[in-house]
Amino acid sequence: MSGTARNASGVGRFPGVTFSNGDAAPEKEKVMNEKEPEEGGCRQWLRRICPCCCRQKSTSYEVTPGAHNEVDAKEEEKPTPLPEPALPQTGDKEMEELQLAVRSVDLHSSKCGQNRTEHHTDQYHGDDLILRRGQTFQMEIDLSRPFNENTDKLHLELKTGPLPLVSKGTHVIIPLVEDLEDECWEAKIIEKNGNRIKLSVNSPANALIGKYSIAVATRGPEEEVVTMYDPNKVIYMLFNPWREEDIVYMDNDEERNEYVLNDTGRIYYGTEKQIGARTWNFGQFDKDILQACIYILEKSDVLPSGRGNPVNVVRVISAMINSPDDLGVLEGNWSGNYVGGTSPTAWSGSVDILRKYYQGGGAPVKYGQCWVFSGVTTTVLRCLGIPARSVTNFQSAHDTDVSLTTDVYFDENMEPIDYLNSDSVWNFHVWNDCWMARPDLPPGMGGWQAVDSTPQETSQGTFRCGPASVTAIRTGQVYLKHDTPFVFAEVNSDKIYWQRNLDGTFSQIHNEKQAVGRFISTKAVGSDERMDITHLYKHTEGSEEERIAVETASRYGTKPQVYSSPLAEDVSVEVKLEGEGPRMGADAQLTIVVTNLSAQPRSTNLHSQVAVMYYTGVLKSTVKKDKLPVELMPNEVKTINWVLPFHHYQDQLVDQAALMLTVSGRVSETKQVLASQTSFRLRTPDINIKPEGEAVVGKEMSAKISFTNPLPSTLRNVVLRVVGLGLRDLHPIQIGDVGRHSTVTVTEHFIPSLPGSRKLVAVLDCKQLTQVHGVADIQVTENL
Repeated sequence: MSGTARNASGVGRFPGVTFSNGDAAPEKEKVMNEKEPEEGGCRQWLRRICPCCCRQKSTSYEVTPGAHNEVDAKEEEKPTPLPEPALPQTGDKEMEELQLAVRSVDLHSSKCGQNRTEHHTDQYHGDDLILRRGQTFQMEIDLSRPFNENTDKLHLELKTGPLPLVSKGTHVIIPLVEDLEDECWEAKIIEKNGNRIKLSVNSPANALIGKYSIAVATRGPEEEVVTMYDPNKVIYMLFNPWREEDIVYMDNDEERNEYVLNDTGRIYYGTEKQIGARTWNFGQFDKDILQACIYILEKSDVLPSGRGNPVNVVRVISAMINSPDDLGVLEGNWSGNYVGGTSPTAWSGSVDILRKYYQGGGAPVKYGQCWVFSGVTTTVLRCLGIPARSVTNFQSAHDTDVSLTTDVYFDENMEPIDYLNSDSVWNFHVWNDCWMARPDLPPGMGGWQAVDSTPQETSQGTFRCGPASVTAIRTGQVYLKHDTPFVFAEVNSDKIYWQRNLDGTFSQIHNEKQAVGRFISTKAVGSDERMDITHLYKHTEGSEEERIAVETASRYGTKPQVYSSPLAEDVSVEVKLEGEGPRMGADAQLTIVVTNLSAQPRSTNLHSQVAVMYYTGVLKSTVKKDKLPVELMPNEVKTINWVLPFHHYQDQLVDQAALMLTVSGRVSETKQVLASQTSFRLRTPDINIKPEGEAVVGKEMSAKISFTNPLPSTLRNVVLRVVGLGLRDLHPIQIGDVGRHSTVTVTEHFIPSLPGSRKLVAVLDCKQLTQVHGVADIQVTENL
């Protein structure tokens, strides 16, 4: 199929065509002659009727050079869309044979059509094409004549932002290929019907989200310039929680329906002992809401090239929902005087707010308080495809000096010092959780992330907060970005009372441990069900693990000495894996080594917790928790055998999953905190490949392929996929069911086609067991 492209020869003469997302092909043979030779009558006629098809110079399809900045973007003159080529007159056989023009483009964008149904966007208002990245979609193109794959050229162009650049991913050139591959922009002809062709188009799972324009470029065998067709249609690209390769992937259908597709919910308010609830219409699919959400992104200071990373997008949304420094969506008002606007308690949903902001040209809407900011944030994030929910924290601390404590100051006479008492405790505060992996943080920090759009404190100079890993908050790892210390203080800070001494210094006079932070949210937010999910942000009330987290976090605040330092740090804890580590299907055995470096006895209670972790670093579920008392003699090294039985994890594992073991404790005699975190995977068996016979080009040989089921249960619908460059094409072998601990052996016959060092690869395809593969090196000789 010479009309397709993954290399320069396939791209043909299209200037700036990319082979994959980002790298531009060399520009070959730009036919832009200053003077053309004499033309025939047909060509002169076509130039008069449709100058766009025969113009001598064209820049509409050229790749924009990269040496520009944002100022250039504003000053850049947008190219005028080219008019649709005119039909040649009937009977002009020469022109009909030469010209390849686009008559119309059908994006199949109706709400009930295949594209929007498959992309879970059929609930959005309107008939624009709304897609989720990382999935294929279909479109049809009506041409002036049948498409000849051997001589004709065609590609698609998508552009987003004020200054589209190939190098930034904002100008995407989509070539035709013979077979679609994952993780790149490509198109394939899947159907031809007269002058119409149907394309299947693929996007990568890290594509930029936003609004794209689309154009079709064509060239016939005798045409000297590319013909561009702009259908004046747009494509909206969203995040994709259904796609495993997307950072926002969520593997539970019920949770996706709740945190992405549910358009109503309940927001909690009141006091810790008198909790009220109100219904909130998120309305993320309503008229104008998607356009308003894209408008918010475009109005922000984030460059279009940064819209592929949900961390960037969430941080921008957190800033843009409030108005103080960027004229965002809502103006906050806690004064009680709401003249000139709407009282925060009068709002019942996000739709009117977002629509008013969008239609009002970006003028902040009056007025909002925390639950309004949170409700609108939930709407925007769900609309863009990021799983999100509103959460309420009762007795919520507001830490103003990053001390990670709530401080109350008194003078010598025990009178409050008002100018110092800037910390506060709100009856309740509403913010958001959003779901994503965090490849920018250590493993285990993915999953729910706290984000707060209420303007309280600035972060990097802007009123915003998050995304902060809930796992990091829970464990006191407040040194991890973004704004983890602030959220930690909201849910876990102690209230500290200080009295001023005669010399002007302050002494701690009282410490209310866990005086703040009673966290309540909702799971089924569309119903009356309420679930206490305190454990997501903190341990059980007053537990030793929680106290360790609080004191660990405080050491990174502005008052690291608020808790007494350990008398000594002479005990260490370490987790060790023996050999190559535990194997799949068996009990996982590790060792915990506790060492006493002192000449005195030491004692501690070690808390161990092991959780399943996706390869993205998102923790799935806790599978085992233990508490182990440890007594150490002077200078003693104690080795503890830690075992995770197979039945604890057999139904919990996911593709490419690992396990994370966290061990923590406190030494009774010295108050030293012990902590260790280790991730490990369960090793899968290798597939054994044994070549048989002489490896000669053109001569049949074979290989015995065997593997053993390591699980004490039957593997269902097993398939072996065997392939080798120069040995054989991909060949699936249907194995069927494999019994517990059974060994399967098959013989594969093939004929080498290329000499040299070759590799025969086999991969197991089975839902219950992944990451099983094998390889054999085969030296193939020429057939002399």
